[in-house]
Amino acid sequence: MACAATLYVHGYRDIKDAKDAAQALRPLAGQYAYILFAMGLFNASLFAASILPLSTAYTVCEGLGFESGVGKKFSEAPVFYWLYTILIVAGAGVILIPDLPLVKISVFSQVVNGVAVPPILVLMLLLVNKKELMADFVNSRVYNIIAWATTVIMIGLTIAWFWTFRS
Repeated sequence: MACAATLYVHGYRDIKDAKDAAQALRPLAGQYAYILFAMGLFNASLFAASILPLSTAYTVCEGLGFESGVGKKFSEAPVFYWLYTILIVAGAGVILIPDLPLVKISVFSQVVNGVAVPPILVLMLLLVNKKELMADFVNSRVYNIIAWATTVIMIGLTIAWFWTFRS
């Protein structure tokens, strides 16, 4: 966000990929900002390439009742390891497609995440407030106020985003 705001204010509005953003930062903030941006981007991509497929494989396998976990042998959790491998290969395959608008894909994926969050929050709040399910661990009044306020804000932001398409 800080990078986008900085570049936008200084007239850099045609950023097609991360390389463009990093190079546009150099004359504005100096050599070290360029290097810091590149290191941060490398770190984020390394995490995305390893942690996201792992957490997805773990969640899918747990949800569907398959054995999962990196502490298991391949023979103990084959679905988990195959899914993890397929997700890594698919991610690498997408990145290797030439001339793919990766910045637009990143923004779109975050929009999809933002639109998906409100229904998930509502369902989670309904579950966490069931006394027969959570026993002594149900949300307190303060947590409910904060959580429902956050949910209402997210719903409002989602509606506002959809409203931008009305014309």
